[in-house]
Amino acid sequence: MQARSALFDLYGDHLRPRGGEAPVAALVRLLAPLSIAAPAVRTAISRLVRQGWLTPVRLPAGPGYALTARGMRRLDEAAARIYRTNRRDWDGRFDLLVLAGPVDRAARARLADTLAYLGFGALSGSTWAAPRRGTVRARDAEVTALLEELGVTADRFVARHGGDHAGAVDLVRRAWDLPALAEAYREFVAEYTPVVAELPADASDEQAYAARFRLVHAWRTFLFTDPQLPAELLPADWPGARAAAFFDRYAGRLRPAADRYVDSCLPR
Repeated sequence: MQARSALFDLYGDHLRPRGGEAPVAALVRLLAPLSIAAPAVRTAISRLVRQGWLTPVRLPAGPGYALTARGMRRLDEAAARIYRTNRRDWDGRFDLLVLAGPVDRAARARLADTLAYLGFGALSGSTWAAPRRGTVRARDAEVTALLEELGVTADRFVARHGGDHAGAVDLVRRAWDLPALAEAYREFVAEYTPVVAELPADASDEQAYAARFRLVHAWRTFLFTDPQLPAELLPADWPGARAAAFFDRYAGRLRPAADRYVDSCLPR
């Protein structure tokens, strides 16, 4: 587990609901159960500050770091997707993004990574699509900011598929590798069942926190691969639904002990 991604998980899952800030010493203590050493934590903090996700603050307990407004927006949006909240029925429309000119390799890689995180799939090297649902305003704002930051010009549309339902399903299968995603969900359940389901009844708060942290960390990776397509566009008996139920069950069961551990590491 990389320190940078672990810090994102820590702030998103535990510190954002507690004000979005913490002393450096507490950050080190909270990542120690994940076998992340203090130097790695401090290096990751510096990187997140340079990237505009964190900002230094002076806290009563000493030097610390708080989420920036940008960081809060990104983590709030991520939390809604992780816990599958704010879901609305799909109205049949897609967001389409068509690059209007050449893009250099570095910008193209950044564009591809961020658009995938925002739920877009590539129909070609220059055309991206995403079902229009959920927190579309936040996504629209992120796409606008991304294009401006990279200096990329693109045409943007909101459209319905011109054919029948089968045509929309075919479009989705062209944009996303659903068999690979289904297999990833099955592997997630198989790998993390021993981590959380077989945790001893007398496990300490620290053990429960570490197990839950690893569960959430692994689940968060699906933000970059699963656009959370509407059910009508997915194969029957979709493994992602079973994986989501598994995640919800154990993330909720381990939450009280994890919260106690986090509170014990933060200044009163």
